[in-house]
Amino acid sequence: MFSWGRALPAPGLNDNRLQVKRVLLVALAVNISMTVLKLVLGLLTGSLAVLADAMHSATDGFSSLLGLLTNGLSDPEPDRDHPYGHHKYEAIGALAIAAFILFTAFEILQTAVDRLRAGLQPLRLEGQELWLLLMVLGFNILLASYERSEGRRLGSQLLKADAAHTSSDVWTTAVVLVGLSGAVWLKLPWLDVALAIPLCLLLVRVCWTVLRTNLPLLVDQIAIAPEAIHQAAMDVPGVLNCHDIASRGVLGQQVFIDMHMVVDANDLPTAHRITELVEEHLESRFGRVRCTIHLEPREYASAAITFKGTHG
Repeated sequence: MFSWGRALPAPGLNDNRLQVKRVLLVALAVNISMTVLKLVLGLLTGSLAVLADAMHSATDGFSSLLGLLTNGLSDPEPDRDHPYGHHKYEAIGALAIAAFILFTAFEILQTAVDRLRAGLQPLRLEGQELWLLLMVLGFNILLASYERSEGRRLGSQLLKADAAHTSSDVWTTAVVLVGLSGAVWLKLPWLDVALAIPLCLLLVRVCWTVLRTNLPLLVDQIAIAPEAIHQAAMDVPGVLNCHDIASRGVLGQQVFIDMHMVVDANDLPTAHRITELVEEHLESRFGRVRCTIHLEPREYASAAITFKGTHG
């Protein structure tokens, strides 16, 4: 039995990680500033909605921070201590952030319930605080536009994703601004609690999204259906059989594929060329992949595509 693994491509000449890093540093600075400002406003005015919005802004800051870490670790070459790359660092950090945000959301919800039981008190909110929130809204809109335009210019999926996250904060801040305006001018203190509860539920939803996105990577869940890999491999001339297929990683970022293969070749150079064609075909079909192909004799051909004992 022979095995070949294809190394990841070396960084290209058009490595734009430094430019992406600069944009993310700007985003991180703005997000931290907006989070601190909202947090101070929430504590000074006693507004639960503003505190919940501050926590939502904190997720944008954490997103930019994770983007920086990912960008810094995104050197495509694995190292001696991490032969499969560094992708799980981001997932572990994201889970820690999700736990922090979830804890904060439940704390705000508990405070909202306590306020309802004790009786609502007027907010310590004046017109200048609303103007500050309006300024925050403007900064978020500018930041989202800046990241989106730079993401398109640099071809960075990381910046585009961070811009989408920042855009969600624009809507929550707008909702808080409208609701608090009603609380101040219409003298309706219950609007603050009414806004805080759905915003906390939004934070819970953010946590669930983080879990759903990152847990499959941490537990090595299947990345590509083995049937799809089998079809792509069998389309390559010279491949007679492909079985015991496994994959893990994140589709669109980095996928590791392991398979057993029988090829129509009587010498090692020909067999090697066929495996290279398979790897190139898989990469053109699924994006960035790293393959380990185990060549076997013809009598080892199997009708089972996936590993024995797996369930469909």
